[in-house]
Amino acid sequence: MDLRLLPIVAFLSLALAVTGATLSSEDYWQSVLPNTRMPKSIQDLLSSDVTEEKSTSVSVGKGGVNVNTGKGKSGAPTGVNVGRKGVGVSTGKPDGKTNVGVGKGGVSVHTGPRKKPVVVNVSPFIYSYAASEDQLRDDPNVALFFQEKDLHQGTTMNLHFTKTTSGATFLPRKEAETIPFSSNKFSDVLQRFSVVPGSKEAQVMKNTVQECEEPAVQGEDKYCATSLESMVDYSTSKLGTNVQAMSTEVDKEETQKQQYTITAGVKKMSSDKAVVCHDQPYAYAVFYCHSTLTTRAYKVPLVGADGTKVNAIAVCHTDTSKWNPKHLAFQVLKIKPGTTPVCHFLPEDHVVWVQN
Repeated sequence: MDLRLLPIVAFLSLALAVTGATLSSEDYWQSVLPNTRMPKSIQDLLSSDVTEEKSTSVSVGKGGVNVNTGKGKSGAPTGVNVGRKGVGVSTGKPDGKTNVGVGKGGVSVHTGPRKKPVVVNVSPFIYSYAASEDQLRDDPNVALFFQEKDLHQGTTMNLHFTKTTSGATFLPRKEAETIPFSSNKFSDVLQRFSVVPGSKEAQVMKNTVQECEEPAVQGEDKYCATSLESMVDYSTSKLGTNVQAMSTEVDKEETQKQQYTITAGVKKMSSDKAVVCHDQPYAYAVFYCHSTLTTRAYKVPLVGADGTKVNAIAVCHTDTSKWNPKHLAFQVLKIKPGTTPVCHFLPEDHVVWVQN
């Protein structure tokens, strides 16, 4: 079954479930965080109209870096793609066009007629992984990550903010807790959502579960939230209830790849303690959250060449000494673990929690 249909199946399953007199997910947020604005990215995941037609890239590519190689023209533009799937770069080469997008929870490489698709299940937001050769093969200077020194007024970046979504929405915690979320019972999950074992959709979902089960990098605490309520509980257990929840927001539904300039008003959040939650590809909304004392969050205003305004969220990791030495960031920035902070923009459907 295509992952685009899974939210519908989840909704029908929920409709058949016995509902108790419990707070809705939105009401739970308000009861715990009455003074915290809910980001639009979270509001979008609370929509009950799961049959609404939406743009989607639900495939193996939804889980990470998508590289589509085919015929192209020499001199094609190069740019970074930042969207609900993540951050990436498009490069044009004389022997073919390569489109790169870094996304939620994995990596897929789609080449043209020269070879079959290759799937590499790693995530740029899980820092124990090493970058694959496929990621660096076409352009070893792909700027998926940047350095903290670049976060100032006047810096220009070629960015593409996109809004593609699978339509997967949050399940109420009561319903989510009835669904197994483990490798040991993964076959039960596939059966429940009518996903064919061995299919690309099954592999994407399995990758999400496995990433959630892997141990955290030293110095971090991690948790996979299968409901909004559990995300709220985890984040407040680390930061308290006097918090902000923030996501990247773009003032246009459709944008093009273009040059963006950082404008006046870059703001560093007061605390270096944060919880960052990354939306993962699954049958329903699942967030990979990790907490660390060595993260700096910034609000970064950007203006595109066509006037598009973006209130972007950037996260800078100040201690990368325990990351995999071959992580993509180090290879792109030509730095070594633990030497300088590594930053990246948050995709639109990812959330950073910080103390006020």
